[in-house]
Amino acid sequence: MPLPRLGTRSVRLRTAPAVFVVLAVALSGTMLAVSLGGQRHGRTAGAPSGRIVVDVSGSRCGRGWTRPEPGVRTFDLHNSSDGAAEVYLEDPGSQVVYGEVEGIGPGTTRQLTVRLGKGTYAFKCVPDDADAVTGPSVRITGGQRGPGAAPVSEHDLIPPSLAYQKWVGGGLDDVVRLTVKLKDAIDRGDLAAARSAWLPAHLQYERLGAAYDAFGDADAAVNGTDAGLQGGMHDKDFAGFHRIEYGLWHGEPADGLRAPAAALVKAVTGLRDSWSQTRMDPAQLGLRAHEILENTVQFELTGRTDYGSGSNLATARANLDGTREVLSRLRPLLTTRYAGLPELQKELDQAQHTLDGFHRGGSWTSLDRLTRTEREDVNAVLGDLVERLASVATLCDPRRTV
Repeated sequence: MPLPRLGTRSVRLRTAPAVFVVLAVALSGTMLAVSLGGQRHGRTAGAPSGRIVVDVSGSRCGRGWTRPEPGVRTFDLHNSSDGAAEVYLEDPGSQVVYGEVEGIGPGTTRQLTVRLGKGTYAFKCVPDDADAVTGPSVRITGGQRGPGAAPVSEHDLIPPSLAYQKWVGGGLDDVVRLTVKLKDAIDRGDLAAARSAWLPAHLQYERLGAAYDAFGDADAAVNGTDAGLQGGMHDKDFAGFHRIEYGLWHGEPADGLRAPAAALVKAVTGLRDSWSQTRMDPAQLGLRAHEILENTVQFELTGRTDYGSGSNLATARANLDGTREVLSRLRPLLTTRYAGLPELQKELDQAQHTLDGFHRGGSWTSLDRLTRTEREDVNAVLGDLVERLASVATLCDPRRTV
């Protein structure tokens, strides 16, 4: 997926799922094994001690694993075909996956390290343009195997995606209502009331974080920044919540804010009215659960989206709410696949407690008012949460089984 131009839409990133596959390794014992190594070109004639050379071509999938033994083993997966392929190490009966490598190019080798234990294993080779092929089964009689997970299909993700999309529709109703309230305050010249109305409207939009990709170009008109715009904050294309935020907290008169406020109401109303005809990609729902807070760490905790209101921590709290909404729809799939789900819930609660501590007397502490210890605490709790959510993205990444 290409990165958006930051000047024409909100500063949310779209990161390939493979990134999260790598991150998941940090969560020891909570996720299946994945490849960390890059491509190595050329046929592997042999492997260093302790490593096993396995062919992943369609005609010889899984060949080369002749001495299955328990313990931590590293496989050199060599693609001798003329096309790219994914490879899973699975239980051929249950299809529970214990290791995976994506995008092994033709003529290249990738490594996969897995903890093997009692059970049956087989490599499944999934070429880009052909049917999946399952190699010969091998049986190991002793030892403790590493964690695995049953694959999730796009069909599995349709019900939670539809449920989430319905929730977003209700959230957009609230965004319109609150944005109209903001516009009304600006229209009557009551800028104090407008500043009070701005934050609730903006936070309600931020809670819908997993839907932004489906919002398309409308997101730029609603939540765009000045990044990449030639005129910066004074550019004619700077629009939406942050454009109004800049004016409200930098002494701009109401006359200059009426047109941006009207444009914002028009944008959110159009988004709401067209939402029933929009279709979110079910395959992206798990990825979005991770991305919401990944972007929070990158943009809110660094202050890159502060245009004067000092509300980054409030936005982070709204993003946390948005993450919970996605996870609540994915919970039925995660309960039987993700052993770390209870710990994830604890970290969500800890992050909420930490952020709520900066909401005092009806106002939010700005980033520049945090002590060094407070800043470190916020960065640590949200950073840890982002790493744990990487497993959700990996587990909910649909895998081909045929």
